[in-house]
Amino acid sequence: MSTPETSTNAPHDLRLALKRGLRCKCPNCGEGAVFGGYLKVHSECGVCGLDFTPQRADDGPAYVVILLVGHLMGFSLPVIFEVLRDNPLLMACLLSAVAIVLSLVMLPPVKAMFVAFQWAKGMHGFGRVKDRAVTQETRCAEGC
Repeated sequence: MSTPETSTNAPHDLRLALKRGLRCKCPNCGEGAVFGGYLKVHSECGVCGLDFTPQRADDGPAYVVILLVGHLMGFSLPVIFEVLRDNPLLMACLLSAVAIVLSLVMLPPVKAMFVAFQWAKGMHGFGRVKDRAVTQETRCAEGC
């Protein structure tokens, strides 16, 4: 016999959640959108009603994107240098533009994958049964 707490705390499929996050979709149903804007996370899924408010992506996605884009630019620098040796300004502008575009394209899927990872692992309040709200009336009813 399972209680509501154990059924909501059951582990979710991490691989499936990350695939859905890569598409910027809800990690639970795979249909609803995670974002309401470019990086603004919805408060809940429009399809299944999953609450996204416990997510804490913060600066993690930006660090991962900087790490990946920095490595890609670092590995492409010698190749670009051999091709554009006579024009360093063009090389700098080209690499800067590619880095900016890559960063802007990669940031939403990486952030959605962070949200999906947190949901799949039950981090930061995902999957927990919400405690009833403690108000002044309930506190005084239980004996101040």
